[in-house]
Amino acid sequence: MAEEFDLVVIGGGPGGYAAALYAAAAGKSVALVEKDKVGGTCLHRGCIPAKHYLETASVFRTVAGAKVFGVQTDQPGLDLGVSRDRKQKVVDQLWKGLQGLMKKRKIKTFAGTGSLGAGHLVTVDDGSELHGTHVVLATGSVPRTIPGFDPDGEKILTSDHVLEIDKLPASAAVIGGGAIGCEFASMLSDLGCEVTLLEALPKLLPGCDADVVDVVVRSFKKRGMTVRTGVTVEGHEQANGQITVKLGEGESVTVDQVVVSVGRRPLTDGLGLEDTRVEVDERGFITVDSHQRTAEEGVYAVGDVVATPQLAHVGFAEAIVAVRDMLGEDLVPVDYGKVPWCIYCHPEVAFAGMTEQAARDAGHDVVVSKHSFNSNSRAMIIGETEGLVKVIAAKNGPILGVHMVGPWVTEQLGEGWLSVNWEATPDDMGQLIHPHPTLSETFGETVLTLTGRGLHG
Repeated sequence: MAEEFDLVVIGGGPGGYAAALYAAAAGKSVALVEKDKVGGTCLHRGCIPAKHYLETASVFRTVAGAKVFGVQTDQPGLDLGVSRDRKQKVVDQLWKGLQGLMKKRKIKTFAGTGSLGAGHLVTVDDGSELHGTHVVLATGSVPRTIPGFDPDGEKILTSDHVLEIDKLPASAAVIGGGAIGCEFASMLSDLGCEVTLLEALPKLLPGCDADVVDVVVRSFKKRGMTVRTGVTVEGHEQANGQITVKLGEGESVTVDQVVVSVGRRPLTDGLGLEDTRVEVDERGFITVDSHQRTAEEGVYAVGDVVATPQLAHVGFAEAIVAVRDMLGEDLVPVDYGKVPWCIYCHPEVAFAGMTEQAARDAGHDVVVSKHSFNSNSRAMIIGETEGLVKVIAAKNGPILGVHMVGPWVTEQLGEGWLSVNWEATPDDMGQLIHPHPTLSETFGETVLTLTGRGLHG
């Protein structure tokens, strides 16, 4: 006989464990089914490990440039094994904390693959049967591949493989110029790898404002990276320990390893669903409404398994929406046009809201202000003046978009994200005081200029 719960969650990544924790905090009995480790891709094979290696690259870059500050050091070397061990310590510590939190809230965890049948019956491949008054599907995603580039973990790598390498290749081609591809290309380049970045679309970082992308491309090229956009890959050949990537029009590039970074696909394999009303589209995403409800009453889906931005914090937000709906509480659906985005390449990218082009295409009469970090005193002090802050607002109206590229902008986006979501005007934000000297002053000056009375521009 099936064990009864108020909520059964299938999948223990950010969306799944957030739903479990939020429901348990509301006093509900919760079961969570996870085939690997609670924390999912984000904690074990994605966000956290990747950002650790990007921080390793940052430290390497800082030490290499220390002489500018009068600090006498030799050219740094890299022990990737030590960095990998430190990465695992960080992951394990976070995982231990998450497990403790799950236990504290009395969430019962089942190790295995769960499938959903009729009547909210969840079957786990260890033989367990669970019944939930409600069910959340949160099975996440896996790396996409492309024809002719089947990953082998040695010469052709996915993002999962990159995070486990113990030796840096002398040269690499990164296929895909989105957020993940740019992060890996930046990290590999900073650590001394000769990198070629290949993107099929006309520009890198789709969805980012054009001015931001221009800064990233200039930085990449200045650091010796080869950036190719508007190119297609048509297969590969391996010989003499190297791999030759064939491009269109007879071109090619020969490297030691290839990183395939062309996005992630939803993981609905083995979920069952045949005896339910849950709908899956032609791309494999589960169809939901604005409250995360599927077509099967009482069944919700959140995170990468639905066709929304594949961001951990979006999964968190969707989980809260789903649980509040279960509880019959008032809620605000996720506004996907205003979620914060952070990309941790060097220079960093962060934004929320509309790009300038999107705002114009939507019919807004816009005003735009841009300020570079090269006039920011803190940026000069730390030696990172590359980048800018760009704010787009409706004429005599609210701020529509905030776009940043440069030093630590992923930590500076907070007030930009709030200004977009609260529909604040430049006058509202222009009255706020920014401490001096800080990088945040650039946002303050950019907004103040939109009031017509900027101090430095």
